[in-house]
Amino acid sequence: MLVLRNGADALMRQVLENFGIIGLHGIGAIFLAGFGVVFFMQRKYWRDAEVHGDYLLLMMGESLIWALGLYYFMSNVYVLFMNPTGQVLVQQVTLAVGAGIYEELFFRVLLIAGVAAILGFVFQWSDKMKRWMAMAIAAGIFSAFHFLGEYADYFSFDVFLIRFFAGLALGSLYFIRGFGITAWSHALYDLIVLTQTTTQT
Repeated sequence: MLVLRNGADALMRQVLENFGIIGLHGIGAIFLAGFGVVFFMQRKYWRDAEVHGDYLLLMMGESLIWALGLYYFMSNVYVLFMNPTGQVLVQQVTLAVGAGIYEELFFRVLLIAGVAAILGFVFQWSDKMKRWMAMAIAAGIFSAFHFLGEYADYFSFDVFLIRFFAGLALGSLYFIRGFGITAWSHALYDLIVLTQTTTQT
């Protein structure tokens, strides 16, 4: 049996289980429905949109540089974001790339936007203030949910802080360079970790 193990997965499972949605099929159906909504909402803009292949290559190159920097930091403090649990290599690669993109979508895009909206409503802060505070809160939640679930790590405050600061770094990268660079940086970081763990066994 293939078991996903990442912070976003743990959080989404717990939230959806409160509404009676259990298992990968329910989660998959929700994401498919969300994709369909976005597809129909954005299709009117497609004729004016241009895709530049050279930009995509530059984005991949930049993401690789950020991923190597993140790996250097995390490996020097002996903490890794992810631990692939797939039984075969193809499953592990899918989990590595998926977890990076999935977590950035949830913890950086959706969670920061949601928390910022709440902070702005409650405290009437400026856009800049509420976004950066939301990023810090999202980084804390991002770190905490690596310790939840059946395959979670044992809690350590030192490890929590390290992942918290890594969450701040990814959040800052999201604000500065956008979702695409951040998601691919996280995904490539996971692939680097996967390469290291599979070549050492």
